[in-house]
Amino acid sequence: MAKTFRLYRLGVACMSHDHVWGELNRWERLGNVAIVAGGDDEPELLEKLQREHGVSRLYNSWQEMIEKEDLDLVQVAGGNSESADIVEAAAARGLHAVIEKPMAATLAQAERMLAAAQKAGTLLLINWPTAWSAGWQDLERRVLAGEIGQVHYTRYRSAHNGPIAIGCHPSFVRDLTDPQINGAGALMDYCCYGANLAARLLGLPQTVTGLRGYFGTEPAYAASDDNAVIIGKYPHAFGVCEASWTQPVDYAGTNPVVYGSEGSIGLYHGKVLIQRPGKPEEALTPPETRPPTRSAPEYLLYCLEAGRPIEGFCSPQVSRDAQEILEAGLRAADSGRTQTLPLS
Repeated sequence: MAKTFRLYRLGVACMSHDHVWGELNRWERLGNVAIVAGGDDEPELLEKLQREHGVSRLYNSWQEMIEKEDLDLVQVAGGNSESADIVEAAAARGLHAVIEKPMAATLAQAERMLAAAQKAGTLLLINWPTAWSAGWQDLERRVLAGEIGQVHYTRYRSAHNGPIAIGCHPSFVRDLTDPQINGAGALMDYCCYGANLAARLLGLPQTVTGLRGYFGTEPAYAASDDNAVIIGKYPHAFGVCEASWTQPVDYAGTNPVVYGSEGSIGLYHGKVLIQRPGKPEEALTPPETRPPTRSAPEYLLYCLEAGRPIEGFCSPQVSRDAQEILEAGLRAADSGRTQTLPLS
């Protein structure tokens, strides 16, 4: 008997996050998803959704869209502080959700989202773009398989010359630079990747320290920060998270990198670099990404149809733990005191 074809109805809840447009292209390529509606209070973004994706059912708020539309899935792409309200409303209606990284602006918001999805039995995927990288997938697999022994150190630096300099949409710049919306500045926007890596490979640290500062000349970043470093201390490891909005060049060196008791694994210009004691360094081309782990939309639908939970970097629990690392780092940076986890 042929498998019944299921068409999933997707609504877009907010569109200020610049990642959303690439994600909508990925949803469309799946073939069994129809983008049927969008809700946002910015007419320019609604017009873009209609113009580029042919969506005609447009609402002036995500709340109205969720209330009036018969949906299966929600793509959440607003400011960090909006995500918790959207996910709670979606879960209450049995809707599965994908949100852009990081999970939220605060740990309390992240925990609300996790609780809402668990109570409703809905899937919640936090979209970390690094999760769909061939190199990151190979690094993750090798480290978790024990190829470099016990992990002693993880580090990832995420950086560019700032959201204004790289041409982010004004709405996205607004969200990123308002600490009430974003949670912080570069610390929240870019230390989150290192926090997610540490949370995935090591879990929650015992203590966290952090530093953040405004080092550049762009006034829009002064209200929060444009550079930050967070360090989590584990029983036998450090997890280092670096962020910058003042880096005008590419990365110098291996990034990310993981050191263990029996070697190291890092990424460098598309290659997986492996070092082991007494052996020549290996520079390997990672295997190509394959279904169902090539994108957030593809993976969510796979888990939904297979009855599987979201696992790995994009799981809500790992992302929630990354949020706690971020919040601890922010508290440490602002207080000058190392934070002990769990946070109270």
